[in-house]
Amino acid sequence: MSEPTHPASGDAAAGAARPRTKRVAVLGSSGGNLHSHGGDDPAALLGDIRRQLAAAGVELAAIQFVAAEGSMDGIAEDAPAALWALRDGAPAVVERGPLAAVNAAARERDGQLAEAVRSGEVDGIVLVSADPDDINHLTVRAAADAGLPAGGTGGTSLAGARALGLDLVAASGTTGTTSATRAVSYAAGLARHWGLKYRPSIGSATAAAAGSPWRRISPRGIMVGSIPAFIALALVLAVSKIPGMDFLGPVFDTLMDGLPVVVAAVAARRVSGLDEVGLVAGVVAGVLAVPGGVLGGLVGGVLAGVLAAALLGWTLARRFPATTANIVSGGLAGLVGGLVVHGALAPVTDALGAGVKTGIEALVAFNPLLAGAVAGLAMWPAIIGGVYHAVILPLVLVEMGEKGHSFFGAIDMVALVMVSLGVTLANAVLPRTGGERALAASGAVVNFGFGTFVEASYPFLFADKRVFAGALLSAGLGGALVGLSGSEATAYLPAFVPPFIATDKVGMAVAMLAAFGCAFGLTALVNLHVRRRSAAA
Repeated sequence: MSEPTHPASGDAAAGAARPRTKRVAVLGSSGGNLHSHGGDDPAALLGDIRRQLAAAGVELAAIQFVAAEGSMDGIAEDAPAALWALRDGAPAVVERGPLAAVNAAARERDGQLAEAVRSGEVDGIVLVSADPDDINHLTVRAAADAGLPAGGTGGTSLAGARALGLDLVAASGTTGTTSATRAVSYAAGLARHWGLKYRPSIGSATAAAAGSPWRRISPRGIMVGSIPAFIALALVLAVSKIPGMDFLGPVFDTLMDGLPVVVAAVAARRVSGLDEVGLVAGVVAGVLAVPGGVLGGLVGGVLAGVLAAALLGWTLARRFPATTANIVSGGLAGLVGGLVVHGALAPVTDALGAGVKTGIEALVAFNPLLAGAVAGLAMWPAIIGGVYHAVILPLVLVEMGEKGHSFFGAIDMVALVMVSLGVTLANAVLPRTGGERALAASGAVVNFGFGTFVEASYPFLFADKRVFAGALLSAGLGGALVGLSGSEATAYLPAFVPPFIATDKVGMAVAMLAAFGCAFGLTALVNLHVRRRSAAA
């Protein structure tokens, strides 16, 4: 273990004006009950603690953490285990082996860390299901004798630490907590004891994720994160169209009702940054927000996420145990956020969702051919310019949340996916150079098999303006046929599936084939021209 050392000091006057950074050691194990509450992922657990301490302006000085592959409750001495310590400023495994050997190594480091505490190089400790009677006894005893503050979780562990006289400024059980909220509890308690300013850094290690939960609100990110649920809905719709599979109709209806819950859960987890706590708050809010549709779930989830983060800070500032803080922040935030939508905003969000659907239908009805052609032509500039994920994809998902399929979803499949498939397949069959074949073929496989990754065609579109022009022409043609037939479907599905869920199966199939054929043919012609010119030269 690298011994904690005092940072280099400047002149005496500077040292007096600017006290050195507080330094904290983390002691503990993956625990018994803790093992199912984040103890099975030491890297994330220790990373969360390090991040929250840094947010309070506190330095992580040392780690002595024993991680076993199973719960410590009744574990065998020969069970696989690892010892984590601080290496090059980051948590790392320094020894692996049977639990008995790892515990012996941890006891040796316990003596080294106790000496660092006695020499004044550690200002506080964090106990994570620690063992103050054995593995961590020397350090905990030294910290108690020195009057150091400590934060910790684990009922049995903390009882032993109290018996040794340790000053616990933040203490709680483990049940109902997460690695993130426990780390916030430790940092909040120590910061309060030392009079430090502290705002939890929740969500990720990046500075952008820290600060107010309002800054983490991204309707685009939330909707994109919810895509799998919408695709599941589309797949059930497709299968239910097969003769004899009509019993899936009620399943489709159930999934439709569940979409607001999924969106709310993703929103609350993202905005709060509190993992399971935010997820639970979002589910509670989403269930109550179902009458408001997908947009109601979005609003309810955002409110639940903001409230969960605020309530966690409020409860910890008032010395609530971490378990109680989790229950209050998750349950109450979800309830309040959901009730606001259920009791007041549901008619508004439901009307907005219906308005999106009605507006698109009215646009198509006014001039189907023109609407489809313009939408098709706009898709490639939109996705290249970043407008697609910010505007078009949310429109697709809102429309699908209203009826299970979408006009823009059909345009997406035809104008983007099928055109990309045509471009990539043409470059796989008739490449300009041998090196392009593998790149194009892999992109074509993903386009056809998953209905996504249209970026695979970018190298070919950007390499030749004629190929790009051909893609635009193909997208406009396919979009016009979608509008003419009035087809509604979705992308993000294997290329053979959308016709089965489309409102006009034949029209959708014709539009897809036309866009693909046009893109393939025009790209192939351009490639042949380039190859002939190269051969002539």
